[in-house]
Amino acid sequence: MENRPPAPSGRNGALTNYWLGGLTAGFLALAALFVVKAGGHPVARAVIPLVDPKFLATTPWRQTYADLVKAKEDLSDYDCYGCHDKNKPPPIRYDANHKIIVPQEHSDIVMGHGSHDRNNLCFNCHNEQNLLTLQVRDGREVSFDNIPPLCGSCHGPTYRDWENGAHGRTSGYWNRSLGDFQRLSCANCHNPHAPRIPTREPAPGPHQLHPNPETHEPAEAAP
Repeated sequence: MENRPPAPSGRNGALTNYWLGGLTAGFLALAALFVVKAGGHPVARAVIPLVDPKFLATTPWRQTYADLVKAKEDLSDYDCYGCHDKNKPPPIRYDANHKIIVPQEHSDIVMGHGSHDRNNLCFNCHNEQNLLTLQVRDGREVSFDNIPPLCGSCHGPTYRDWENGAHGRTSGYWNRSLGDFQRLSCANCHNPHAPRIPTREPAPGPHQLHPNPETHEPAEAAP
């Protein structure tokens, strides 16, 4: 015969039976609760709206001269000598506060390059001897489709970052042996006459995975 441990008897046996009975009742109650929950209606989750496509767009918000040429767009706005005389630079006028007076023909231009209006002279960038080109501070001439060297003549650290891929929203392959890459030009993001990028609406924050159990709405993010 097998040697079995003696069954609990007396007071210890009664306590053991009470504990076992309590545990059994607890498990049965939990099982009944799960059955009721499973048979009930599922909690409706809040509908998460789709993100506005403008937050996912990769197209730059400005087109450069090079973009217009590539797209075969109208380039008449860049035909300076359609109005200006080739034999002499256009005159520049200033008001009493020495702020440049933008001619009516260029009323769409808002001058705001640099703080305290220190860069309010057209010929800081435009070549007064050849309006079809731009002039770098060292005297070099660059075309309208190659403006980074012009911008870099004043914004050296930013130009260095642009050349190394840390500025200009570089996309594609960092390892050039694997494929091509694309880097935006300065004017794709900055208006040369007013380079400060306009304030944009921020993209919506992430939704919580677990909704608030009381309202069934996504829990608010901590401030």
